Amino acid sequence: MTNKTILGGLLSILLVTLLWSGITPHDRFTWFLEVLPIFIVIPILAATYHRFTFTMMAYGLLAFHAVILMVGGHYTYAEVPLFNWIKVAFNLGRNDYDRLGHYVQGFVPAIIAREVLLRRSPLKPGKWLFFIVVCICLAFSATYELFEWSVAALTGTAADSFLGTQGDPWDTQKDMATAVVGAVTALLTLTRWHDNTLTRLGYSPAEGSDVHRHVS
Repeated sequence: MTNKTILGGLLSILLVTLLWSGITPHDRFTWFLEVLPIFIVIPILAATYHRFTFTMMAYGLLAFHAVILMVGGHYTYAEVPLFNWIKVAFNLGRNDYDRLGHYVQGFVPAIIAREVLLRRSPLKPGKWLFFIVVCICLAFSATYELFEWSVAALTGTAADSFLGTQGDPWDTQKDMATAVVGAVTALLTLTRWHDNTLTRLGYSPAEGSDVHRHVS
């Protein structure tokens, strides 16, 4: 199976999930805000594919993140049925799908940032790369929280479902902390696998040389 075939399969899954997500969502405005990143990122990836082809690992993680966003957009993050069941079954105080979303918000960008930095900067695997990637993920999470705040400030109660605080005054801080945990987890668990996929792409992480080989 070629990489283009895999990408075609991922794109098909995303289109089907997006169609399902957009059919009678819980709140149309919230749905639009949640899936907006998908409409921004996919055209960018398509436009830059020939100049900067990511590893299949990176594309797969991005697709997984997109599905998380679409499910959250369909139900809203506070009302995803499975996590409502978990809330009741384990006597939790909230629906934690929002926490999952912010964990993935750190986990997936960690690999994306790591790949870009390894291939387009002088950085090599090590402590500085680890630290900078985590900082990037925290900055990304904080930027998203600022976006949520700005939408709430402009639209008032219409953004309540999008904020998904569920009555927790420290929700913003916990969301950012969860994203950091996700980033650290990704770097601790996927680094070797990521290096192997980079090598298959034609890049040597240890040598810091990108041969710009296009994936067929």
